[in-house]
Amino acid sequence: MEVIQTKIEGLLVLKPRKFEDDRGYFFESFNQSQFDEIVGKKVRFVQDNESKSKKNVLRGLHFQLPPFAQGKLVRVSQGSVFDIAVDLRKNSPTYGQWHGEHLSEENGNIFWIPEGFAHGFVALEENTKFLYKCTNTYSPTSEQTLQWNDPTLAINWNIDNPIVSEKDKKGILLNDFISPFQL
Repeated sequence: MEVIQTKIEGLLVLKPRKFEDDRGYFFESFNQSQFDEIVGKKVRFVQDNESKSKKNVLRGLHFQLPPFAQGKLVRVSQGSVFDIAVDLRKNSPTYGQWHGEHLSEENGNIFWIPEGFAHGFVALEENTKFLYKCTNTYSPTSEQTLQWNDPTLAINWNIDNPIVSEKDKKGILLNDFISPFQL
C-alpha cells in the first residue's frame, strides 16, 4: 500500500495495490495491523457507515466533540466525491486549513481523517456510495457542523448549486468555534 502524506499533519491518503484482470479487480481495503503501523498507533474502529448520494449532494462539514470525537477512514465504492477535511486542532500550525481529495470507485483511494477534523464531501456522480469506518460511535448531542460555505475556510467545492440538508445549512462559522481539540 502506498501512503501519501498531505500538507496537513495526520491526514493520509492510502493507495491500495489493485490486482486487475479480465474478470475484474481485487484489493485489500483494510488491514488492521498494517493500518496501525502506517499511523504509528493502535486505532480501534467501532462503527462502519455507508451513504448513497445523488450527484451534487454536499454532506458536511461534520465532527463530534470529545469524548465522542471520531477518526474516520473513508472511501468510495461506487461513483466519486470531492472529500474535505478541515483541521480543528487549536495548537496545530494548520488550524483552519482544509485539504481535499478526489475519491472514486476507479482510483480506490482511502482517506484517513483523525480526530480533530471536520469532514464533508460532495458527490460528483449519481448514486455515489461512500463508506467509512469510525473510531467512536455516533452521538447526536456531540455532533457539530461547520458551514460548508464559510468564507474564512474558502473551500472551493467546484460546484455552483450543491444540494445541502437543512441541518448542514445551519452550521457554525469557524471564527465562532472554540476548539477543544489538541494536536
